[in-house]
Amino acid sequence: MQLVIAEKPSVARSIAEVIGATEISDGYMEGNGYVVSWCVGHLVELAQPERYGEQWKKWTYESLPVKPETWQYEVKPDTKAQYDVLYQLMHREDVSATICATDVG
Repeated sequence: MQLVIAEKPSVARSIAEVIGATEISDGYMEGNGYVVSWCVGHLVELAQPERYGEQWKKWTYESLPVKPETWQYEVKPDTKAQYDVLYQLMHREDVSATICATDVG
């Protein structure tokens, strides 16, 4: 099974139609050896400065720049449901490849 991740639902529907993934599920389509799903904008974003320490909760020019040793990321609350769908699909036992069908950005 190959997982195709499109940028948005309308693109995923077009791809699914072409490759024969006609079985519709919650957050994805499946069939003909493919699972097709989508993003909804940016699913993950950089963590807000206060996640790195109290000193950046209310920052000043003197406390800039914020340059953590390791960058942290957060799943956006409004995209969490689709993020969870993609996470589960990427970890399915029968998925052997992931195809990125999003834009280069």
